[in-house]
Amino acid sequence: MPIMKPVSNVARVAGRRPFRVSIEGNIGSGKSTCIKFFEKYQNVETHTEPLNEWRDVSGHNLLGLMYSDMNKWMFPFQHYVHLSRLKIQTSPPSNPNITVKMFERSVQNSRFCFVENAKRQNFLEDPEYQTLLAWYDYTEKCLDISLDLIVYLRTSPQVVFDRMLKRGRAEESEVPLDYLQQVHESYEMWFNSQDVGCEVLTIDADKSIACVKDDLERYTYKVLGGNHTN
Repeated sequence: MPIMKPVSNVARVAGRRPFRVSIEGNIGSGKSTCIKFFEKYQNVETHTEPLNEWRDVSGHNLLGLMYSDMNKWMFPFQHYVHLSRLKIQTSPPSNPNITVKMFERSVQNSRFCFVENAKRQNFLEDPEYQTLLAWYDYTEKCLDISLDLIVYLRTSPQVVFDRMLKRGRAEESEVPLDYLQQVHESYEMWFNSQDVGCEVLTIDADKSIACVKDDLERYTYKVLGGNHTN
């Protein structure tokens, strides 16, 4: 059953910007499917992860390079991911009728999940790690990157490993089960820390897509900020 976890009293200023919802979860947890579920609402602007952008950074497949050699390419990849997520998260809505902005993963995810995991696994040297922390700290201080809700599609590493192999993305062919376990543990640590800053709606995404969609339907009013229209 989905779990709502209140984390802080950080509130969105009414009328200042759209309600921001980050869809979070491991590789293969169903984030894109979740976002697609909400595309039917005309007041919602959705953004999937910019994979094509990461595959063509002036002709370089940065995503593929990162998976092929994490020690060598993790730093430039995370640097570019932060930039691309920042543009999605802070850009103005496409039209004035948008009241909800929904995106696949967040700037906060990069900082507290993937960067932290990369440091623990020694994919980042300490100067690289400190550079990424300084980049995030400056961003948080100077820009409004706050979230209003996180939808966490919680999965077991073995389940998403099987899904990942089945969908067959080229860059993911070299991703081991151990890495998915690390990402899972990083999510769990993040959501049990003081660094979340908003409510977390946890959904059991080990279940079938149909069951997950039922949960999304049940919590649509909450996910869309309590004020949505068809």
